[in-house]
Order: sequence, then structure tokens, then C-alpha cells
Amino acid sequence: MEDKRVNIIAAISVVTLIIIIIIARILLKLSKAFFLICGAGVAVILAVFGFVFLSLIYKRRRRILESQLKSEGQEIRIEYSFLRKVAGVPTKFRYNELEEATDGFQSLIGRGSSASVFKGILNDGTSVAVKRIDAEERGAREFKSEVAAIANVHHVNLVRLFGYCNSSSAPRYLVYDYVSNGSLDCWIFPKRDSQRRPRPGGCLSWNLRYKVAIDVAKGLAYLHHDCRSRILHLDIKPENILLDETFRALVSDFGLAKLTGKDESQAVSTIRGTRGYMAPEWLLEKGISDKTDVYSYGMVLLEIVGGRKNVCLVEDEKDKSKRKWQYFPKIVNEKVKQGKIMEIVDHRLMECGGVDEREVIKLVYVALWCVQEKPRLRPSMARVVDMLEGRVRVDEPPGTRMILVDFLSVDDDNVTDSNNLPRLDTMSSQGTQSNVECNSTYSFATTVFSGR
Repeated sequence: MEDKRVNIIAAISVVTLIIIIIIARILLKLSKAFFLICGAGVAVILAVFGFVFLSLIYKRRRRILESQLKSEGQEIRIEYSFLRKVAGVPTKFRYNELEEATDGFQSLIGRGSSASVFKGILNDGTSVAVKRIDAEERGAREFKSEVAAIANVHHVNLVRLFGYCNSSSAPRYLVYDYVSNGSLDCWIFPKRDSQRRPRPGGCLSWNLRYKVAIDVAKGLAYLHHDCRSRILHLDIKPENILLDETFRALVSDFGLAKLTGKDESQAVSTIRGTRGYMAPEWLLEKGISDKTDVYSYGMVLLEIVGGRKNVCLVEDEKDKSKRKWQYFPKIVNEKVKQGKIMEIVDHRLMECGGVDEREVIKLVYVALWCVQEKPRLRPSMARVVDMLEGRVRVDEPPGTRMILVDFLSVDDDNVTDSNNLPRLDTMSSQGTQSNVECNSTYSFATTVFSGR
């Protein structure tokens, strides 16, 4: 607009000068004054034409330069986007983008007590899993710092964080790579008739189960020992272990649980865990550590071997019309003492064959080491990896009565489904009935747990 105004002024100036020269010629004829006016007018006209010519050249060069800069800027943005993707830097999505990718959050593929997971497809065709965090337990700044911490974690056995959406208010969103074969629970537990959504699943072979056990151990060992800030998962269970197209195990839902420094041995947490996988020291409010994850991992190992939940409802042998709670780790402990360890293996695997008894013994021994009631007796996850891969000898674990975990893991009034155990917040002032039971037996349980 400004250039157009300059051109109009230049044209008016030239026309005005020409008119002045013509009038001077008529009035002054060929006098000396006329030639002075004519010379001055021609000089000004030439100056105006020169100015316009130079302006045109300048504007042309400026357009060329702007075009080059714009092209280079686009290339830089494309390259930056590519490098972000290669380096695993999470992308900040807008809510509208995630809503469009998930078709209005219609494709639900999983649900927890505080989050829901939806399948989505981004504009570039990338399949993602969008986790909607319904419960707001973190501020915006804390959420961003924890997302940054997760973004710096890269391991083949950890689910990669693709991006996030940090809205001004809850819910917030995390975007992960979509894992095609779903979660481990669909592959080691028999399917329930009540499941409405079609989910991938089946009976995982023994060789793949052993491989999954090693993969999960490696992922946890990386979080505990090889990260700049030690990351405690605090919710290890089959539902949080995903299997890709080659049945490689990927640990999910890590990082937003608890970040601790390398020099911190214990921490106090208000994170909600899942009953049946929570270590005794957590239930007794004695603080959490990396050994808390070790305990949960041991419980998952037993479920991998047995193909059943650690806490489940079974028919009462005396009265078939009634059902009673059964604690699988205690059964495993008794079978080990009796030398009948193969009786605990998933019966579907025994029917198909191909189960290596030596590997079964190794997995069960490692699991029993991991679920020791005293944290100091549990191995680190790095040592667990060495045990499973044969670099360290696996000795028979010491016997444990499992009185505490057997007593606190089940609440008949609150638990109605063995395959959907609720989560509880053991640090909340508004506790559930099991919390009340836990507090009422605190002195007895502490004696059992910490007796030396």
C-alpha cells in the first residue's frame, strides 16, 4: 500500500512539472527565464524517473530475497520437525487435533481408574494411542516437567511418548505410539465372556512368556539404574505391559508415577497403586523405593507362569454355590516346598507342551525372591536381568509365610471381580474399608514385616 502511494505521488509530480513547463513556454516564450524553468523541471522529472526505477529494482530484489527466505524457512521447519521425530522429542498437540485423530474419542481401547485410552490416526497416517488423564493430580508446570523427563527416556522395552496436550484445565492428554497386540493380560489370562470390545489376545507360548519376562525386567532396570533421575513405575501389572507386532514387551505408564534422585533410597508417595501388586512397605506407609517395583514385577512373573490372577475367586470345595478368595503366590510357595512346581504352570501351556521345566523353576525362584516381604532381601532389577539371562546363579529363595500380604490384599466388601481389582490410595485421609483394616492391624502387621 505504501509503495502504491509513492508511485502516485511521483506520477503527479511529473505531470505537474510538465504542465508548469508548458505554461511557462506559453507565457515566457523563449526567454531566459523559460529555459531556466524548463531545465529545472526536466532535471526533477529525470530524478523522479530515476527514483522510481531504483525503487522497482529494490522491490524486485526484496521479493526474490523474501521468497528465498520463505523457502529456506519451510525447509528448516520440515527438517526441524523431522529431527524432532527422529530424536523422539514429543510434539505439543492442540485439543482439536487429538479430537479429529480419535474421531471424537470414539475408539476406546482401554480404561483405568483415572484414565482412558483411545486409538487415533494423525494427519500423516501415524497410528497413536491417546491417553486421557481424567483425574487431575498435577499442576501444569509439574505435568510439563514430568513429560520432559519421559521424553528423555529411550529404551526398546519402553513405550515411546509421541506427544502431549496440556490444556488449561483437566483432562490432559498423553500421546503414545500405538502397539498392535494390546496388553499382556489379554495373552496370559483366559478371556472373559463379559468383555464387550474385541481385543487382540490368545494364549502366549512359553518361549514368548519367558522373553516377555526378560523384556519387562530390562525396561524396569533401565528406569531404575540408567536414567538421569531414577523413575519408579509404581503400577507394574499385565495391563501396563504392551506387546508389539513381534511380541516384544513394552512397559507403559511410566514416568508420571514418581521421579527420584539417584541418592534417594526411599520416598513418600500418594500415588494410587493396584491391589495385589503393592509391596508391604507401601501398604504400611513405610515409604517406596525401587524395591517396590521389584515386588510388583515378582507378582507379574507369577501370573505369567500360572496364567491366572494373584488374587482370584474360586469355587468353595465344600459348598459349590459359594466362592472364596484364593491367593496364588501362597499356593506357589507351598508347591515349591512340596517339589510340585510344574503343577502351578498354566494348564493351557501344559496341554500344548513345549514348557521348559528349568526355565519354570528359574522364573518361579526369581519371582519368590522379588516378592520377599523385607525389601532388603529383594534383588535389584539389574540383578534380576542377570538371573533370567543366566549370568547369575538363581538360588532357592528363603521361605516366607506371606502373612501380611495375604491378610491385606483382599477386601471382601469392596472387591467383586477378581479380574478387575480396584485401586486404592493408601496415603489418602479418606480411606476405603481396607485402609481402615490396614490401620487397625498396623501394629501386628509391622511386627510381622519388620521383625528381625
